[in-house]
Amino acid sequence: MTTLQDRLDRCETLTAECELIAKLATDGAKRELYLTLAMRYRELAADMRKAMATKDAA
Repeated sequence: MTTLQDRLDRCETLTAECELIAKLATDGAKRELYLTLAMRYRELAADMRKAMATKDAA
């Protein structure tokens, strides 16, 4: 079973990868797709940080 930290690390990695792909994309639709994915992974990572902080505070 993976820990929350492992999942957070994976989300941050996926965010960076999506941002890089978007930067390199020549097709506007693909660029927007990967920027949207990066945004979603960034939001997920923020939610995971919040869950980890709540868990640590308990």
